[in-house]
Amino acid sequence: MSLSHNPAMTVLPVTNQDRAKVFYAETLGLTFVGKSPDGNLVFALDGTATLGLMEAPGGQTDHTVMSFEVSDMDDSINELEKHGVHFEDYDTPDLKTVNHIAVNGTEKAAWFKDPEGNILCLHQGATTV
Repeated sequence: MSLSHNPAMTVLPVTNQDRAKVFYAETLGLTFVGKSPDGNLVFALDGTATLGLMEAPGGQTDHTVMSFEVSDMDDSINELEKHGVHFEDYDTPDLKTVNHIAVNGTEKAAWFKDPEGNILCLHQGATTV
């Protein structure tokens, strides 16, 4: 059996679904599909994938939970900043950003948080091994 052709849903914890819905629908521009029977807010992603926002106290992690592939990193950052998105900057031995962008070989990445503290990413470049 293979799950490679089955629709997938990423589920993120949020403490305030109303606030999260506004961010994902209005700030990021994702299409709100509706509320699932278990109470998750569901947004359409590319193809058959979906994003679910599950009301949960706390639970955020310190790693990237979702990454969006973009064709132009600078334009994407500028557009999101116009909508109030704040990008994180890093200066560590393993990760350094310049103008919010980290470069690793042919891939570029930039990170931001949703209002719930979930770490999201934009990436551009090679995504396959």
